[in-house]
Amino acid sequence: MASINMGRVVAGGLVAGVVANAIDFVTNTYILAADWTAFAPTRNLDPAAFTSGAVAGTWVVIDFLYGLLLVWTYAAIRPRFGPGAMTAVVAGVLVFLAPTIVIFGFTMMGLLTMAMFVKGTIAGIVSTLAAAVAGASVYKEEGSAAAGPAYAR
Repeated sequence: MASINMGRVVAGGLVAGVVANAIDFVTNTYILAADWTAFAPTRNLDPAAFTSGAVAGTWVVIDFLYGLLLVWTYAAIRPRFGPGAMTAVVAGVLVFLAPTIVIFGFTMMGLLTMAMFVKGTIAGIVSTLAAAVAGASVYKEEGSAAAGPAYAR
């Protein structure tokens, strides 16, 4: 069994991070902005803190780490599922489900509204799957002579 090509994981993770950041920016700036602004005072939170530079920077870093995790998961399951976009989707769904299940629990406790959970979940799966497929397209095993995107083979 081939070992994971960590250089390609990092390269793919960076691509995935860029995709995730772009989609998450649109989601939080346009789709969920009003929800977050209305939600913050109900939990005694400062709405301005949600859009601060420190918070934005934190989420940028988180999206890049998420991208690395997506591509590493793709690389880890690729020998069993084969290269390609469908394997990237499987990796994306796997990585997406763990935090989503926990956030659903928090939603049921009243820490988020159900509307925010649903909107965030829909945007999150779009972001995750797009990032996973983009990142996986960069990944290939070490020693592979084939050129081009890994999922095209």
